[in-house]
Amino acid sequence: MLVASAAPPARARDFGGEIPVRVVSYNIHAGIGSDGVFDLDRQAAVLRALHADVIGLQEVDVRWGARSRWLDTAVELGRRLAMHVSFAPIYRIGSREFGVAVLSGHPVLAAENHRITRLSTQTAPDPAPAPLPAPAPGFGEVVLRVRGAPLRVYVTHLDHRGDPSVRTAQVAEMRQIMRRACGPKVLVGDFNAPPSAPELGPLWRDVRDADPGGSTHPAQNPVKRIDYVTVSAGVRVHGAHVDGTLASDHRPVVADLRLRR
Repeated sequence: MLVASAAPPARARDFGGEIPVRVVSYNIHAGIGSDGVFDLDRQAAVLRALHADVIGLQEVDVRWGARSRWLDTAVELGRRLAMHVSFAPIYRIGSREFGVAVLSGHPVLAAENHRITRLSTQTAPDPAPAPLPAPAPGFGEVVLRVRGAPLRVYVTHLDHRGDPSVRTAQVAEMRQIMRRACGPKVLVGDFNAPPSAPELGPLWRDVRDADPGGSTHPAQNPVKRIDYVTVSAGVRVHGAHVDGTLASDHRPVVADLRLRR
C-alpha cells in the first residue's frame, strides 16, 4: 500500500559531493508507549523532533483492533508528519492488517512486499495443528530518489523466539532479495537478536551496522540492542545514536548517512 502525503521539500543538501540522509528505525508497538497508553500524537511528536528523511516502522497496526482504536497507524503517522507512506503487511485477516512500513520525505517511486520465512504468531483454533515455518509477506522494500541519488530502503521484523532457526532462514532470504538490486541500500528493522548473534553473521557480509552505541529494548531500562539501521556499499555512516524516548516499548535508532552521487 502506497499513500502519498504532502511531503515537505527534501532537507538534504550537498556535503562535499555526498548527500545527507537521516534514517530512523522504530518499533512503535502499535502506537502504545512504555506506560501502556496508546498515543500516536506522542509518537508523531517524537519522530517529528528527529527530523528524519526516512523512517522504518515495525509493529504497525492497520485497522487491527481496539488496542490501536481500529486506526491505520501508518497513514495516521504519515499524515501527522506530512510524509509518504508505504505499508507492507505481515498478517492480513479480513480488513485487519499488521506489519511494517516506511515513511519518507521523498516520493516513493516503487514498493514491494517480499515473502520470507515466518512462523506465524496468529495461531489457529484447536484442534488445528500448530503453524509451521512458511513463506509469508512482510519484508518491505521501497525505491526512493534523494536529490537525484537512488536509494533502496528495506524494512524488516525478524522472528522473536529464542530458537534462532527461523531468523537464520530469514537472514538468508533477505540477503538473496537484496542482492537482486544494484546500488545503495539501507536495511532497517527489529532483528530480535544482538549484533553478535550467529544467525546475523552472514548479514554483516552484505551490510554494515550503523552502531548507535546504546541498547534499544526495553525502552524503560534497555539492556538489549535488537533494533538496527544498516547500510550497503555506497552509503557512509556519518553518525548514529539511540533516542531516549519512552513513547514505545523500544527506543528508536537514528542514523545520519551520506549517499554517494
